[in-house]
Amino acid sequence: MTILEKALETRSKKVNKVEATKALKMPMDVYAKLEEIATAGYEGLSKEDSAYFLKCFGLFDKGEDFMLRVRVPAGQLNYEQAVRIGELAKQYGNDYIDITTRMQVELRYLQIEDIAKVLTALKEVGISTFQTGVDNPRNIVTDPLDGIAYDNIIECMPLIEKLQSIFIENPEWISALPRKFNTGVLGSLSNSCNIFGHDCNFILAQKEGVFGFNVYLGARVGVQSQDANLFVTVEEAPVFYKALLEVFKTYGYRDNRNKNRLVFLLNDVGIENFVDAIKKQSGLAFAPAGTTMVQSQNIALGSNKVLGRNGKMNYKMIVPSGIFSGTDMIAAAQTAKQYADGNIRLTYDQNLYIINIPTENLADVEASEIVSKYAKFNNLYFADMIACAGTATCSFGVIPNKPDAIEMAHFLNSEVAIENANVRMNWSACPKGCGVHGIADIGFEGCKAKDSEGNRVDGVHIFLGGKITREAQEAHHLHKALPITEAKHHVKYLLKTYATHKQRAETYEAFDDRFLSRNYSFQALAFFTKINYILNDKLDLNVMLELDAEPKSSKREEYELFGFGLKLFKLLTGEKRFESVDGLAPTLLRPKTIKRDTVSKLNPKVPAKLSEIIYNMTHEKKNERAAVFSELLVALKEV
Repeated sequence: MTILEKALETRSKKVNKVEATKALKMPMDVYAKLEEIATAGYEGLSKEDSAYFLKCFGLFDKGEDFMLRVRVPAGQLNYEQAVRIGELAKQYGNDYIDITTRMQVELRYLQIEDIAKVLTALKEVGISTFQTGVDNPRNIVTDPLDGIAYDNIIECMPLIEKLQSIFIENPEWISALPRKFNTGVLGSLSNSCNIFGHDCNFILAQKEGVFGFNVYLGARVGVQSQDANLFVTVEEAPVFYKALLEVFKTYGYRDNRNKNRLVFLLNDVGIENFVDAIKKQSGLAFAPAGTTMVQSQNIALGSNKVLGRNGKMNYKMIVPSGIFSGTDMIAAAQTAKQYADGNIRLTYDQNLYIINIPTENLADVEASEIVSKYAKFNNLYFADMIACAGTATCSFGVIPNKPDAIEMAHFLNSEVAIENANVRMNWSACPKGCGVHGIADIGFEGCKAKDSEGNRVDGVHIFLGGKITREAQEAHHLHKALPITEAKHHVKYLLKTYATHKQRAETYEAFDDRFLSRNYSFQALAFFTKINYILNDKLDLNVMLELDAEPKSSKREEYELFGFGLKLFKLLTGEKRFESVDGLAPTLLRPKTIKRDTVSKLNPKVPAKLSEIIYNMTHEKKNERAAVFSELLVALKEV
């Protein structure tokens, strides 16, 4: 018995409820009855239809209406397709469109009697909604400037069409997998589609002078993909992909849905054994991996005007949180047709490009009504922001999310405007992580928190330091369960520090760990944002604890803690230097000896509890000092 068979046998003691539902009928039988369902209304809809089968075709029952997920391969829409989507949103969906991180769109607020008409209208312009939900291969993503960008080596759309043809509208593959399956194909040097973050990743590589793809497998929320040590050519990729899906269909787990994604099978059997099974299934040996050529991030990150290799311009419209409308989709398509070739590209970060604009027409595009409407969002905080659906449209959402992301972006832009910089801020409304917050520079995960009066309010966990490189680092927890009204101030102080160091050293172009997590522990950074919030936003002292570009602490928490304490003493007393360290803190900061009118040099607004905290950071006896930042963060809650 093979390793894969043994793993499947171990996990096959019980089949989950969804698998039992899938056995009730063929998905295409439900699709064939959409006209009847439209006539009969909700009475013609069985429980299993609304709970599962309609999702195979992108239809999600929201109770009073439906959401429809529309497949847009590689994010590419021609003029007729973009206009049709816009018209349908206006006529049937409250003029609302979401642009998603899979480079496709979602129509919302559709009534059951209109579903068949909407699907027919989409099909007329070559658009499918098949397999955009539940246990199916989802929309395949790539570089939004595929075939256009200077750094694009392999144009991927022809390959994506071949990969998609394996399963799209193929009854054999609809709902055949144990769990959803995401795919990315990238033929460019820059990472413009989170290429290490999918179940299957074809990543630009070269081997012995031949361009092709290295394969990475098994990502999910919170876990990046593993190097499969495989190089496949453009011609081999479809064969490999079909074999991969077949192996996953055969040996993938069908018990615990929370542990049925491909990564769990890989972890149990080992990626080498899994790859051997693919080779056997395909009948091809495939070469070992070549040299991965994808760079650490999108070279167009933060820029909304990109020159293509054909000499034409591509203009990126920033769409906050991907909230768009049918009216604006039509207007964007019409502008694209008037001044360019009429084509639009949707992006992984929920924005869109008007592409192939002759340089002499760029000014007209920028002056157009639709582009002018969104030009106000061309800043650091909106340009690379991602936010998934929140409580308004998602049953899993804990916070509104999209409005929260937009409000914080406006706040930060007014407080800390920074030019020529990149900060990727991603928002997820719940732990499911659809906003991919774990790989952001600054990530937010929706939760409930308590405010200063103990009331339960909308909050976020804040994450810091995520990366989308080959090493693909998940972000670290910076703060847990902060009210959103407070969280924006914590982020403000991180960005103020970034702005200061960027101004002092022009090399700080990207927001990464060059001056933050490289030099300071995450515990120290959490204390840094918390104390600044208290000093400035709660106590209104108008002082800021600053971070040195190259601290001497070497990230040892005891040294960071003591160093911050000395800095705070200087800030709050106005002292320029210390006569000595020993004995200084007790006489000026020990709460029992403070007499604000005569003895203490502390700012009179400093409460006794904060004085005690600073004293505990700088106690003359080393063994009496606070040992870790976590105890100080708990103590600061009382300030």
